[in-house]
Amino acid sequence: MSLPLRILVAKRTPETAAKLAALGRQTFHETFAADNTPTDMDAYLAATFGPEQQLSELQDPNVIFLLAQMQQELVGYAMLRLKSDLGLESGKPVDNRLEIARLYVREDWVGTGLGATLMRRTLEEARAHKCRTVVLGVWERNTRAIGFYQRFGFKEIGQHAFTLGSDVQTDLILRKGL
Repeated sequence: MSLPLRILVAKRTPETAAKLAALGRQTFHETFAADNTPTDMDAYLAATFGPEQQLSELQDPNVIFLLAQMQQELVGYAMLRLKSDLGLESGKPVDNRLEIARLYVREDWVGTGLGATLMRRTLEEARAHKCRTVVLGVWERNTRAIGFYQRFGFKEIGQHAFTLGSDVQTDLILRKGL
């Protein structure tokens, strides 16, 4: 990655929330619109990527957003959730766990190494928070992302339902020990 690229922890402000909402809508649409109906996509985007929703997530003390910025322009991000119970049996302790809830780069940045840079920074963040496990959910049909996560040592440990609009899809749950 070239030197002007910066990965920053997001400020917990309404301005950041608005930028995240726009980037989230853009990257999710670029990634999944071709494989889903416009109605389901619109419903999901409206429910998930509004400034109010992003501000609520930003203000959650167990959520960390990493922003990838190139010359003041947002080009990708990761949303990390501490103490995640994704893939855990009920009643098991959630301490020392980090979930990658979202990791997206703009379509024009796919293949540049930005995703790998965000992943390395995510793993650094997990270690800094003394996490021993990193988990994530990935759509079973997103073979490019599955391959990406496998290159970083993630292994499938289960599945769960993911609802996009009215379409109930299957996400694979992947895990990596640190």
